[in-house]
Amino acid sequence: MPVYEADRFEALISKTNPDAVIVTTKDSLHDHYICRAMEAGCDVITEKPMTIDAERCNAILETWRRTGRQLRVTFNYRYSPPRTQIKRLLMNGVVGDVLSVDFHWMLDTNHGADYFRRWHRNKENSGGLLVHKATHHFDLVNWWLGARPETVYASARRAFYIPETGDRLGLAGRSERCHDCPKAAECPFHLSLKDNGHLRELYLEQEQYDGYHRDKCVFSADIDIEDSMALTVLYDNGVRMSYSLNAFTPWEGYVVVFNGTKGRLEHKCEESVYINADGSVPGALKREGTWIRVYPHFAPAYEEPVWDAIGGHGGGDELLLRDMFGATAENDVYGRRADQYDGAWSILTGIAANSSLRKGKPVQTRGLVPELVRM
Repeated sequence: MPVYEADRFEALISKTNPDAVIVTTKDSLHDHYICRAMEAGCDVITEKPMTIDAERCNAILETWRRTGRQLRVTFNYRYSPPRTQIKRLLMNGVVGDVLSVDFHWMLDTNHGADYFRRWHRNKENSGGLLVHKATHHFDLVNWWLGARPETVYASARRAFYIPETGDRLGLAGRSERCHDCPKAAECPFHLSLKDNGHLRELYLEQEQYDGYHRDKCVFSADIDIEDSMALTVLYDNGVRMSYSLNAFTPWEGYVVVFNGTKGRLEHKCEESVYINADGSVPGALKREGTWIRVYPHFAPAYEEPVWDAIGGHGGGDELLLRDMFGATAENDVYGRRADQYDGAWSILTGIAANSSLRKGKPVQTRGLVPELVRM
């Protein structure tokens, strides 16, 4: 199979004439290939986040409008059975009209630390966790509520993955990467690329070609993304959300609560521990740590049996692939298929949050992306 360098993308399209282009590059380059593919007459499937800032988002939407091509964003968490179950319960009015949401996501010290080793550690590449990771979460809320964010106020900092933490752990004299670090035996965050077949073949053995170091020190001063953040978000239907993300917790998963006119819905989900591309299943649901409880007004509380979920991202991966590439399109009664609008609104909360951090005040999403106003 021929290999095309990045600057020969149009030649690749011309030669192979694909129906669709799947974009899985570094986040900051998503817009580059999404727009070029649509300009070349192709539909596009992109991983989340669609892009990392308002200007690139606007360029994608303008290109989509002008070319008329199809753009799909792959939010596999929408397809996770327990998340779909929450959507169904809300659609059925189990808590009436939702008035407020509390949503708290935990990344454990395996998966969470991994964002501070890789290219995600710099905002120019990823938009920070408020865009790269939290886009999953903000999309779920948009989808669960059938609403759009209007105002975002954010507070965040890098509090754990800092040089001082490494020093407190007795790791003075550490290297800028794990490979051959003199403190490897003492560091609980050490990642050995050479001792894992998947990581060795995918990264370590390719360094001579791409110069990419997959195992940079999580306590490096070069990191500029936050590891703990809190947001208040106002939606266009009047719902207010309190959200937090911490990337250094002892367990992985989330707790989300919906308070409504008829009661309260609580959902806790624990996920399996993994490091990206280490060969394990990413984000598999742990049954013993997952539940859904309903607290009606003026009636006893009860627990809903959680829908079965097997596989990556809470069981969503296989269902997404089946819906996207299956021979027969499934009936999407929950509206799980996401397009360019969903992709844009999912990142706007994080983009507005980054702006709020810079300005120190609430930020309105309206006007950040002019093309959304036109549509």
